[in-house]
Amino acid sequence: MPIRLVAIDLDDTLLDHQTKVSPRAVEAIRQAMAQGVTVTVATGRMYASALPYARQLNLDVPLITYNGALIKACLSGEVLYHRTIERELAAEIMELFRARDWYIQSYVDDVLYVREVNDQARAYEASAKVKAVPLGESFYTEALPPTKMLALARPEEIREQYRVVKQHFGGRLYAAVSKPTYLEMTHPAVNKGIALSYLAQKLGVDRREVMAIGDSQNDLDMIEFAGWGVAMGNAMDLVKSKADAVTAANDADGVAEAIERYILQENR
Repeated sequence: MPIRLVAIDLDDTLLDHQTKVSPRAVEAIRQAMAQGVTVTVATGRMYASALPYARQLNLDVPLITYNGALIKACLSGEVLYHRTIERELAAEIMELFRARDWYIQSYVDDVLYVREVNDQARAYEASAKVKAVPLGESFYTEALPPTKMLALARPEEIREQYRVVKQHFGGRLYAAVSKPTYLEMTHPAVNKGIALSYLAQKLGVDRREVMAIGDSQNDLDMIEFAGWGVAMGNAMDLVKSKADAVTAANDADGVAEAIERYILQENR
């Protein structure tokens, strides 16, 4: 069956190491859309951070953000789906991270909150091109339920945090390592695969007509859901093992290669 819907991860997938979209990828996406293919992004990033890339690509579709916790339209701003972490659970997570002196940041209503703007927060601000709002100690007692919580640390610390989080919260929380230094946490009923399934149904697209492209642990669910799952050349080995195909790395135009090979050439 021809591909009618493509979901593309941003970091280390569509974006190169300078967090830019290559001209070749822009052109491939433009040609796919001209053939009637719906192209969207599926990212762990907040909506405000993903939106500039969607505008660069002239997308007029719902964006899958926060690993699927928020699906929101590009132009109208209509919210199709939003699932937050329960308030009580978020308080437990905050307490765990405060007790262990681990860095964590929280996202509420598409605003990034931190305890203080330290080196980790500044590095994230530069990467995501958003501003963090410092709350001081009240950050740990924020009453509103977050869309996502994110831990940043060295790779060995992230692995330990992932182990502890899974041990403490198990099925009550979805946790995934999206980068070696990022641990993403959302509601347990949230992941990119669920979000992509929801969007495909909304658009009347069969899963066999869906292609998903990604590189990290948080991309696994959508790669397994899609009829054609594509792993980047720089993807984790586990992601490659679950994919139907492996394309080039993000710095070698892997997304453009996948679209050209599996959509544009197939439709000639």
